[in-house]
Amino acid sequence: MTNSILLLIQLTRNAYRRASEDVLGMKVKAYMLLQNLREGAMPQAELPGCMHLDANNTVLLLNDLESKGFVERRRDPADRRRHIVAITEAGTKALARADRVMASLEAEVFASLSPEEQATFRDLLARAVAAEPAAV
Repeated sequence: MTNSILLLIQLTRNAYRRASEDVLGMKVKAYMLLQNLREGAMPQAELPGCMHLDANNTVLLLNDLESKGFVERRRDPADRRRHIVAITEAGTKALARADRVMASLEAEVFASLSPEEQATFRDLLARAVAAEPAAV
């Protein structure tokens, strides 16, 4: 029997290849970051934990998204040393386009599973991710 982690790595690589920047309109990590900002602005210092990235890579990603007009960073009025990151209108539109592409890719990747199996798989993955401590 094949190890679950190895199967997950194979599935991830397949999905990652399909979700290229050309197809998605942005890098997968950029998509993940915008997903984190969908519900509202957050302190920049919290993003590395949410993204499972180190702070330097998160800053590089933010610099790229800011240059594209997808996010904006502003000083926290309560603590001028901190930055608050928010998604812009352009970022929201780009995220909506990427969401449609990801939904289509997800349907392709999981076509062999019933809708109920897909929902169960998504729930199990979400539980496993939630239990995994952030590696920063």
